[in-house]
Amino acid sequence: MDFAITFKADFPPDRIVSLTRQAEASGFTYGWVYDSHVLWQEAYPLLTLMAAHTERMRLGTCVTNPLVRTIDLTASLLATLNNVSGQRMVLGMGRGDSSRRVLGKKPATVAHFKQAALDIRDMVAGKEVQVDGAPVHLTWADGDLPLWLAGYGPKVCRAIGEVADGIILQFADPDLIQWCLGFVREGAEKAGRDFSKFQVMAAAPVWLSSDWAAGRRQVRWFPAMVGNHVADLIARYDPSDLPDSFTAFVDSRKGYDYRHHADKDADHLSWISDEVIDRFCLLGTPEDHARKLWKLMDVGVTQFNIYLMCGEEERHVSTYGEEIVPAFR
Repeated sequence: MDFAITFKADFPPDRIVSLTRQAEASGFTYGWVYDSHVLWQEAYPLLTLMAAHTERMRLGTCVTNPLVRTIDLTASLLATLNNVSGQRMVLGMGRGDSSRRVLGKKPATVAHFKQAALDIRDMVAGKEVQVDGAPVHLTWADGDLPLWLAGYGPKVCRAIGEVADGIILQFADPDLIQWCLGFVREGAEKAGRDFSKFQVMAAAPVWLSSDWAAGRRQVRWFPAMVGNHVADLIARYDPSDLPDSFTAFVDSRKGYDYRHHADKDADHLSWISDEVIDRFCLLGTPEDHARKLWKLMDVGVTQFNIYLMCGEEERHVSTYGEEIVPAFR
C-alpha cells in the first residue's frame, strides 16, 4: 500500500513545504492539495513549492474539476509542473464540490467530467485536442499524466473504470469501498481494461490516541463533508439502488455551510453519529489503524491518503512513518 498526505491549503506555505518533506522522508509516496480557490489558497503555486522541495513524491490535486478553470489551462499547469518536478504529476479530478458550490454553481456532468479528464491527459502528452471547437496543441508538452478520478455513485464509478488509472474514494469504510469498486470493475470490463491493474485510494482524516472520544471530536467534520455527496446521490438515484449504510446517516442532516467546509469547529456537525465517524475515519492506537488498513487492503485499496487537517499534523506523519508505513512495504 502507498501512503499519501493531503492539505486543504490553509497552512502557511513554509509549513506545507516542511510537512511535505517530512512525509517524503517518512515513506509517503504521494502528496495532494485540495483545490478550492475561494475557501483556501490556490493549489498550483503550493504544488510548485512541493515539487521543488521533494525528489520522489507524486503530486496532484485532490481534487480539481473541469469547470473552475478551462481544461487547456489545467493541462498547461500540469504539463509545466511535470517539467518542474521531473514528470511526477498526477491529475486528481472530480465533478466539483466546494469550489463550485461556494460560488452557488453546480458540478459538471459525468460526461463532461470524463471527457475533460481524457482531453487534459492528451494535452499534457502533447496531443492536439478540440477545446470549444478550436484545436489546442501544447507543442512544448510531452509528459505522462496518470488519471485519478473521484466519485461515489454507480454512473460515475463506471465512467472512472472506463478511463482512469485510479479512483479517489473519500472514506475508509471497507464495505462501501467494495460496493463502489463493483461499478468500477463493470466500467473497466466494458472498456476491455484489466481491472487488476486499477489503483484505489481511500482518503480520510486520522487521529492517533487511545481516547476515541477525543479523536472523534477532531474528525467529526469529515462525514459531514461526505454527506454532501450522499445527498447529491439521493437526489439522482432511487434510494433502493444505494446501500443503507451509505444513505441512512444523512436522514438527520441539517444543511451545510460551505464557508466552513472541512472545518472541525463548524456549527453543522451535530447530526454526525459516532458510528459513522468510526466507519469513515481511522481512530485509536497505531495498532487500531493498522488493523483497519489491512481490511482496506483486503478490499482492494492501494493507497491510503491522510487528510492532514485535524491538528498535530507533524505527530501523525511521524508516527505513521515510524510505526505504520513500514508494515505495509
